Amino acid sequence: MRAPHEDSGDNQPSQHELWKITLGELDEKMGVKILEESVERVVATMPVEGNRQSFGLLHGGASLAVGEAVGSWAAVIHASTMGKTAVGVDVSATHHRSAREGQVTITATPIHLGGTLTTHEVLITNEAGQRLCTLRITNLLMRRHK
Repeated sequence: MRAPHEDSGDNQPSQHELWKITLGELDEKMGVKILEESVERVVATMPVEGNRQSFGLLHGGASLAVGEAVGSWAAVIHASTMGKTAVGVDVSATHHRSAREGQVTITATPIHLGGTLTTHEVLITNEAGQRLCTLRITNLLMRRHK
């Protein structure tokens, strides 16, 4: 059972429960595992194996897909505190290095948590803690469609 989130404005319990991450079909195919989920931080892992391009390196598209997913999940968790959801409106990435094996860790932390827009930094690192990719994702917060 999920506990209600405290609103920061009036310190009264919110009527909204924090959204819980559910993997999508692509996330499952990519082997994504959730380690941590909160408004402050979302952390996931993904194996390099099965997510490589033809030269044997971690596919840049896989990095973008998993980075966008983790950043969007972080935005939806924040949005859920207001009874809203989030949709991505912009994502950009810089690839610093790649990986041929092992597992990568994907960590999303907020840059800005607003009532209309959120922006998150998403870092993808290898098992040695080296930065492979840095993403920035902005999400629009909106009413949930029923």
